Amino acid sequence: MYAIVDIETTGGFNPQNRIIEIAVVMYDGKGVVQSYQQLLNPSRQVPGFITGLTGITPEMLEGAPVFKDIAGELFDLLKDNVFVAHNVNFDLNFVKEEFKRVGYDYNPPKLCTVRLSRKLFPGFRSYSLGAICESRNIVIEDRHRALGDAFATAMLFGQLLKQDGGQAIKAALKTKGREMSLPPHISKEKVMSLPEAPGVYYFHDARGQVIYVGKAINIRKRFKGHFVGKSKITLKTEIHDVSYKLTGNEFLALLLETLEIKRLWPKYNRSIKVKSNSWGIFGYEDQRGFRRLTVAKVNAKQLPLFTFSTHAEAWHFLIEKVRIHELCPKLCGIQKSNGPCYGLEGQPCRGACRGSEFAEDYNLRVKAMMEELKMEGVKVLIKEKGRDTAEDAAMLFEDGVLSAFGFVERDWTLDGDIRDLLKPVKPVMETRYLLRAYLERAKKSNVFLLHS
Repeated sequence: MYAIVDIETTGGFNPQNRIIEIAVVMYDGKGVVQSYQQLLNPSRQVPGFITGLTGITPEMLEGAPVFKDIAGELFDLLKDNVFVAHNVNFDLNFVKEEFKRVGYDYNPPKLCTVRLSRKLFPGFRSYSLGAICESRNIVIEDRHRALGDAFATAMLFGQLLKQDGGQAIKAALKTKGREMSLPPHISKEKVMSLPEAPGVYYFHDARGQVIYVGKAINIRKRFKGHFVGKSKITLKTEIHDVSYKLTGNEFLALLLETLEIKRLWPKYNRSIKVKSNSWGIFGYEDQRGFRRLTVAKVNAKQLPLFTFSTHAEAWHFLIEKVRIHELCPKLCGIQKSNGPCYGLEGQPCRGACRGSEFAEDYNLRVKAMMEELKMEGVKVLIKEKGRDTAEDAAMLFEDGVLSAFGFVERDWTLDGDIRDLLKPVKPVMETRYLLRAYLERAKKSNVFLLHS
């Protein structure tokens, strides 16, 4: 029996967030035989943006049971069955953690309908539940509510079972060994000589040509990870040597990986070769004079304000900027509702969506966000941990793109031209997005704005 599960929560997976609704649809391989749904009191505040997404209000949860109250009943329903969900690790991690808090050990076999859909229904642009169900003509009743999404996942799972007679499902459930199998031309001594430190590593073929470039926080551990369980057999047999460059920190490893892939074009680094900035944040003015923002695919008709390689990257970037500059989630396309927005977690909207803020005042904050993100003519120097305690890694960005990097003594100062100490590199546009992501989480003490 398959237990198809969907949950709604107070946020992403971490110890502070909890389940606010759970639904289970029991599927016997032919159809639905039972369903279960329950709202849960999370014993913490429900963020406004979650209410905006799901429609579940704090008032709806006031009289609801806590997870402990339903744990026994739910455990009896789920035990001895396969746990199925769309993006299964998210739902299962929450459920396992809730069970653990009340003394239940729950570790079921699992299936992910995202992974199965990619395998059995290839070629779709998106495999989110809404997108794949639309592509497969599955109607989702009550989207972003647990029972509606669980029933839709059950219908999708039925199509997956039918597509290959359950062979892919059997293969996914089959326990497979995770023993490491080294490439035949790489000795254990070579592996053990690899450093357990951040850097970039290179796989070489029999002629010494680089066929793959990767980055790692721990090079030796990452190398082993390539050859645990189901690995690329062709890649494994082609590797005759491995080399590396230490960077001292993950950020420089990311940057150097990007530079080296663009410089060497290794045959097995397919993803970054075809990576394009296909998503953007666009701006327009509505009839009331408010400056609006939205995430959309890049097209030839309109110039985006900023570009990104994925929808998720653009979406999370915009949410963070809305939070920092106290913009309206509804006017930025983050929340879609007929009435006013619900604000973001811990931050109410100033009222642009309900007519209690003037467009001129709101637009000033949008303009401030835009000015803050302009990188043209700006030089940024970032200092990070070096390869040993005597040095720092230094990375220079000009116009938002990496232009030079190197290693300097720990007690270096900004006197003189820092370029004299660094190695110049050919500009690669992908480093702009790495910088943007870094600055979102960086400590100000290691970021220096330089005068031209």
